[in-house]
Amino acid sequence: MEKVENGLFVSVDYKGTLQNGEVFDTSQENQPLEVKVGAGQLIAGFENELIGMSLNDKKTFTLEPEEAYGKRDENLKRDIPRADIPPELNPQVGMTVGMQTPEGRQVPAQIVHLDDEKLTLDMNHPLAGETLKFEIEVVGISDTQTQAPSGCGCGCDCSSDSC
Repeated sequence: MEKVENGLFVSVDYKGTLQNGEVFDTSQENQPLEVKVGAGQLIAGFENELIGMSLNDKKTFTLEPEEAYGKRDENLKRDIPRADIPPELNPQVGMTVGMQTPEGRQVPAQIVHLDDEKLTLDMNHPLAGETLKFEIEVVGISDTQTQAPSGCGCGCDCSSDSC
């Protein structure tokens, strides 16, 4: 396995930054990210950049929103009557809550407004509309998985408030 291709498991050390230089995710203090290439576990632009890389190759690249989490869509904001929210939830602006789509899929939504009558949820991915810069290094290529799966697979650090 000399080069990254569809169907292989690839381990990547990475750092992702916004245009202003803020780090939004990194593997530096964790184990490398392992994904099966072609399985839809990564944003398309990131996966496209991996294809053809070799073990220990390093690369820096920038993804426009269309290649990453898409443009922000104001139609993905929803007002929910405050009476529909269980009082034990104690909603706060900035809090991320799980919403269910009509198809039954779970999606994160961030509370962006709150008053006595309603709260407004934004179901855009937190990185929607952002241009993302990545520094990556391929640290493993295998035909079998070497790590236990973790996270939600959306490409963000699900243990943080950014997802």
